[in-house]
Amino acid sequence: MQDELTALIAADLGIKDLPIAEQQTIIAQFGEIALKAATLSVIGKLASDKRDEFAKLAETGDATALKIFLDREVPGHESIAQAAVAEEVKRFKTFQVP
Repeated sequence: MQDELTALIAADLGIKDLPIAEQQTIIAQFGEIALKAATLSVIGKLASDKRDEFAKLAETGDATALKIFLDREVPGHESIAQAAVAEEVKRFKTFQVP
């Protein structure tokens, strides 16, 4: 399952011809960047007076509470995050073009 997922992500990023170890390194690094981009996009839609509450919930690591909070405070946050990740994929592919 993990190998299939890695292969799909590598193909989407355009790095499938690299050695597996390099693919995994790039995917891990890209994942961190994509997560940050998604988080910043969602926080950007969050009312400024709610950002401290978001930070406190994020620090607890309670994913359920964080999702409930975002469902209430940022309708469509999943779509916002997906769009941010898609934009990062696009940037990554553009960066690769010689």
